Amino acid sequence: MPDEHGPLDALLDLLDLERIERDIFRGESRSALVPRVFGGQVAAQALVAAGRTVPGDRHAHSLHAYFLRPGDPCVPIVYTVDRIRDGRSFTTRRVVAVQHGQPVFHLSASFQTYEEGLEHQADMPAAPDPESLPTAAETLPLHLPAEIADRLVEARAAVDLRYADTPPWGSVGEPRAPRSQVWFRTNGKLADDPLLHVCLATYVSDMTLLDSVLLAHGRGGWAVGDVVGASLDHAMWFHRPFRADEWLLYDQESPSASGGRGLGQARIWTRDGKLAISVVQEGVVRVPRD
Repeated sequence: MPDEHGPLDALLDLLDLERIERDIFRGESRSALVPRVFGGQVAAQALVAAGRTVPGDRHAHSLHAYFLRPGDPCVPIVYTVDRIRDGRSFTTRRVVAVQHGQPVFHLSASFQTYEEGLEHQADMPAAPDPESLPTAAETLPLHLPAEIADRLVEARAAVDLRYADTPPWGSVGEPRAPRSQVWFRTNGKLADDPLLHVCLATYVSDMTLLDSVLLAHGRGGWAVGDVVGASLDHAMWFHRPFRADEWLLYDQESPSASGGRGLGQARIWTRDGKLAISVVQEGVVRVPRD
C-alpha cells in the first residue's frame, strides 16, 4: 500500500473494513459535499464486505444495488453479508448496510472463477489524451465559487479525475448533447489485489455518471444548487481485468429523464482500448421549487 499519498491512504483506510463477526463488518464514514454519505463510498464498502467472504480465486463480475436511505456520515455503517450461493463457478452474496437500526443500502454481487469463453467487444470511442487535459484542481476554480471548488477538490483528492469537456457547472443554461467523458485513476499506486481495483472503480463510478442528465438541460447540478438529487440504484458489470491506478476512460450518456428521475449509462475503458466495465445508474433529479 502506498505511504506517500495522504488522500489515497485515507480512502484505502475507509475501504479497509473492520470484521466484527464472520459475516459482519463495520466501516467508517466521512462527510461529502451534501449532508449524507457519498453513494460511491457505501457501494465500495459493501463490495469489500462481500468480497471478503469469497474465495480468492473468484472475482467480482457484477453488482446490483439500491440506495434506500441517506447515510449518516457521523456514525459507522454495519454491513451484514448473506452467503446466498457457492456454486462450482459462481458465488453470490447479498449485503445490507445498516445505520440507526435501519437498512440504508442493499447490494447483490456475483463472483466467478476464471474461464475461457467467446470474446468480442464494442470499439472504444475517441477521446483526448488524459495528460493533455487539466486536472480537477485547475478546472473547478474556473467554474465554481472558491469554497465549493475547494471542498470538491478535497473530496476527490484520492483520484485524478479529468473532464474531456466542460463539466455541467461550467455551462449552466446551455443545454447540449447528454454525453460526458472523464479520465480517472487513483493518485498513487495500488497493491495487486483485483478486489481492491474493482472496489475503487465502484467508488469513482458514482461521482459523475448523472452529469450527462444535467447536460441535456443546461443544469449545473448539486454543486451549484440548480437541481437536487440522489442515487437510486446502481449496476456494474466487470468484463475484463483492469487497474484503477492506471488511466480509465469513463464514457457516459443519458438516454432518458422523466418523472423526477434521470438515467445514466456508461462504459469504462482501459487506455489501450479494452472494455473493462459497463455501468447503469438511475437517480432522483429534481428542479428545486421556488
